[in-house]
Amino acid sequence: MLNRRPFLLAAPALLLAGGAAAQAWPQRPVRIIVPFGLGGSADVAARFLGEPLSAAFGQPFVIENRPGAGATIGTDQVAKSPPDGQTLLLMSNTHTANETLLPNRPYVLMRDLAPVAAINIAYHALVVHPSIPATTVPELIALLRANPGRYDYASSGPGTPYHIAGEVFRAMADVQMQHIPFRGSNEARTAVISGQVPIMFDAIPTMREQIAAGRVRGLATSGPQRNPLLPELPAVAETLPGYEASIWLGLMAPTGTPRAIVDRLNAEVNRVLQRPETRERQAAAGAQPLPMSVEDFAAFLTRDIERQREWIRMARITAG
Repeated sequence: MLNRRPFLLAAPALLLAGGAAAQAWPQRPVRIIVPFGLGGSADVAARFLGEPLSAAFGQPFVIENRPGAGATIGTDQVAKSPPDGQTLLLMSNTHTANETLLPNRPYVLMRDLAPVAAINIAYHALVVHPSIPATTVPELIALLRANPGRYDYASSGPGTPYHIAGEVFRAMADVQMQHIPFRGSNEARTAVISGQVPIMFDAIPTMREQIAAGRVRGLATSGPQRNPLLPELPAVAETLPGYEASIWLGLMAPTGTPRAIVDRLNAEVNRVLQRPETRERQAAAGAQPLPMSVEDFAAFLTRDIERQREWIRMARITAG
């Protein structure tokens, strides 16, 4: 009993110290590292959250883009940062896919990073260049089956949600098409619009404009049902039952960040997500807010790692 007494006395002191640190936080600008390029969904979400978080906590929330190596460069930077709440990671399901796709990454997601808050979820549009002789998903599948390996599809990079969407489609449709990765959605989209690569899964709001202008042809959306932004297009699942592909976003912090800071961030992010004006803006962007507790987000991440592992194995996806 005497050997345990110092620990019992120290534990409340540690809790009090953590609480005091959380009350003093933040005392300088907070960095949100986005391990993706400018203009993508993660970058837009980070900048959307930065303003209300700055106002709520009285310090600037500065967005820093650190793309590269399948999002591992920026992610590793956060994982190795001091766990003081001053550095956060804007992450996506690229990260849960990388747990299987990139076994040699320099961090382990659920070991080296702590869940903070989920942000939103959005679905994709399946589009083709107008030169492709297919106006429906069944016609595209028939074309690909008749010409195995002839057609390519573009993505914003290996392991990204758009890459996973294309590979799961390829596997479920039992077709052959080659993956052409680019350094970001903008480059991939430009390649499809120019006809360099004929097929792509991409963000619905962005491709909605390209479809309306006739630069690409929309075939379907990737959610479980039709999307209100493109209601005229069927869901891929109407042809391939069970097909679903999405991109979701969240915030994480280095493991060891005081729980009081994590809880404050989670509460404030959820307040922002539950505002009517936020829901309106998210809907216009083709996304749905995902307010949830820290515990629920942790469980969500664990489930998604397993789900991505199943898809990757089913479709025999590689990081190349």
